Amino acid sequence: MNWTLAGAALALVAFTAPIAAQEIVSEPDEYRGENYRAPVPATLKGARVLTTEQAETIWRAGTAVFVDVLPRAPKPPNLPAGTIWRDKPRRNIPGSVWLPDTGYGKLSAATEDYLRRSLAGASGGDNARLLVIYCLTNCWMSWNAAKRALSYGYRNVAWYPDGTDGWEQADLPMTESQPEPRADQQIQTPK
Repeated sequence: MNWTLAGAALALVAFTAPIAAQEIVSEPDEYRGENYRAPVPATLKGARVLTTEQAETIWRAGTAVFVDVLPRAPKPPNLPAGTIWRDKPRRNIPGSVWLPDTGYGKLSAATEDYLRRSLAGASGGDNARLLVIYCLTNCWMSWNAAKRALSYGYRNVAWYPDGTDGWEQADLPMTESQPEPRADQQIQTPK
């Protein structure tokens, strides 16, 4: 057998072999601070963990605030002068509040304030209002943000670890979204 045939045979065996169980990840005590796109734990102490079916049921009932924490792609620093930068559109679960950059392990004071104020506004100041926090599949940002919401005193937090990947795979509705404005981005209307 030549190397090409051997390689093809190995690829076929690898493709048809049963898929190994997903890596078991322990829930850390602290926020995840690096390698955010990696297998996540199956739990989050103090929060409910939702399947796509459960998230859809809650969404259809309209009883929760859905919070998307996917980061917004930064403008590249070395764009040539005069280049027009257009943010990549974000498609998420309809009705969601998009709070980009709030799922990192460490947040600046301004970003932490943005998260606190935005959650308070979205929940109407009700710490018992159900918050469903998500990002993408295998994204620690949603885990971090849900853990942080719990630390702020929210008592009804659900983490949806499959996020928009799971939602889209289930062929559920998606909508283009814009981030919730930060305090320094508020549009001033002329008087």
